[in-house]
Amino acid sequence: MKPVLVDTSGFYAALDADDPNHGGALALFGSADAENWLLLAHNYVVHETWALIQARLGWEAVDAWQQVLMARCEIVWVDQGLHALASARCRQARQRRLSLTDCVSLELAHRENIREALAYDEHLSAAGLVLPSGSPK
Repeated sequence: MKPVLVDTSGFYAALDADDPNHGGALALFGSADAENWLLLAHNYVVHETWALIQARLGWEAVDAWQQVLMARCEIVWVDQGLHALASARCRQARQRRLSLTDCVSLELAHRENIREALAYDEHLSAAGLVLPSGSPK
């Protein structure tokens, strides 16, 4: 089973029909099911995604996200060590738009040797994470 990190941008694109990556995100979630990928998200992504979906799309979308997309994912709980590494990465980078959530994703990907992410985030792609191979862009 290949591990694929799922980012807020991937979840959101799958839910918002107006998102430019909507079709690609739906196709990737379909590939994940068909090819039995191990979809991983961490609890900071869960928190960030919930807030974004609730604010922009409403409660029905939050329910759909939890029942349909989140049900496919394994949640990795951020511990003190992972949080500290991500915090250090953020402080070192000093980029205004690089979030702690992104840094946790990057540290988790490094720790677990994950190279693919269902993500449309410039910070993740700049760090070398790519959309899953063989799937639509």
